[in-house]
Amino acid sequence: MSFLNLAKKYLIDSQVYVSLMGTFLAGFFMLEQNIFRWPSLLLIFITYFSGYLYTKYQYDKKKFIKILIFNSICGILSFCLIVFNHNEVRLLKWAVIVVIGLLYNSFFLEKFIRKIPLLKIFYVGLTWALINSWLILPEFNLEIFFITWLFISALVLPFDIRDMESDDVVTFPILIGVEKTKFLAYALVFISSLLSIFYLDLIFSLCFFLTTIITFLLIYFSENNNREAYFSFLVESCSGLPLLCLLAYKLLLQFC
Repeated sequence: MSFLNLAKKYLIDSQVYVSLMGTFLAGFFMLEQNIFRWPSLLLIFITYFSGYLYTKYQYDKKKFIKILIFNSICGILSFCLIVFNHNEVRLLKWAVIVVIGLLYNSFFLEKFIRKIPLLKIFYVGLTWALINSWLILPEFNLEIFFITWLFISALVLPFDIRDMESDDVVTFPILIGVEKTKFLAYALVFISSLLSIFYLDLIFSLCFFLTTIITFLLIYFSENNNREAYFSFLVESCSGLPLLCLLAYKLLLQFC
């Protein structure tokens, strides 16, 4: 089995990669706010990972019970991380975000929420934004909320382009076409980048700006017939790029 097939099986298909990218983005904002803590980062990864596993396997009758047991263990571990490292307010925030995720992704509510036209991109962006602006911070940060919400909403649009022939709910590519969907994604990323320039510290805004340049390019080349790896690896990586750029900058400083 080739390296690419192994990476697809154990990183992408397992939902580890998207969970890591979400965790990286949260870590980026934690560092910007000077509140970085490993228990918080672990909590975020567990939350993303268990959530995406549930989303993927909730229709698989053979694996669903195993996933349910695994997620129950993740829930207990998350509870312990919060109780021993934070407070009851953080526990309440976490519970609210988990419920919001379940409301969208659960099969028994699919016809009520997930079937709402055009909701997907903004709902996914909302969940990620609440983690970055509310869960990890002592107080709600409106600027980080909109930076994350707009950026993640834009990143979901290439996936809608990928799935436009198989989606059974109205999405932006189906409604307005691929090219106009790309322009919408450009606008969302641009506004997000503009907000980062005004509200994030200089080096953090620079790292985010560099990320948006790469994001623009990936949106531009997004087509329905692209390989799966283009979306599940390259586009997904955009969420982790701000932190990777920041770490590269800090590493460069050590050698200069």
